Amino acid sequence: MTHILIVEDEEKLADLQAEYLQSAGFNTTRLHNGLTVLPWLKAHTADLILLDLMLPGGDGLEICRELRQISTVPIIIITARIEEIDRLLGLELGADDYICKPFSPREMVARVKTVLRRLQTTAQDTLPGGGKIKLDPNSLRVFAEGHEIALTAVEFQLLQAMLLQPGRIFSRTKLMDLIYRDQRVVSDRTIDSHIKKLRKKLADLLPDQELIHSVYGAGYRYEPQPQSPKSS
Repeated sequence: MTHILIVEDEEKLADLQAEYLQSAGFNTTRLHNGLTVLPWLKAHTADLILLDLMLPGGDGLEICRELRQISTVPIIIITARIEEIDRLLGLELGADDYICKPFSPREMVARVKTVLRRLQTTAQDTLPGGGKIKLDPNSLRVFAEGHEIALTAVEFQLLQAMLLQPGRIFSRTKLMDLIYRDQRVVSDRTIDSHIKKLRKKLADLLPDQELIHSVYGAGYRYEPQPQSPKSS
């Protein structure tokens, strides 16, 4: 059953969220302090996080930033801050959606279902021959033709970004912006190294397919096709 992590310091509100989500068929866990989020996620898994911004023990935006360094789990920010900059900052840090307080619990459930459905339907692609490649953002695994492999968080984000827009050429700079949202300075070779490792894992998963292609002088693109003739 899909597991939703509720991070909300107002316990009555967290209880209300849990009640509506459980009625909709979700499992829930409630945390009330920002300091407990990362330790909990290191020991457990969640399919989506409802993350309040104003938390004791840690700001929700900083928690979102830290989470995106280790996980691609969907995050919906819940905030009483209605200023546009806060909403934009949350989304730029990797949040998938936001809900402004006060909100309808039914709206919250609908937003959760929408985000989960969007990820489930977009993080997959049809391969030549009718097979499917699917990504699980919770476990950082990719599945295809009855097999699976585990990826690092960076490898998963690289593959997910390109899979969602097949055929698009991503420059190294664009990929760096997508992966390193904390604006750290990394070289082109860092992206090349991650792509090389990702390609090797995908080749182990699908030896008869080449999914990520180099485009000379431009970057990389995702486009499944048979390896023969093999492109560079």
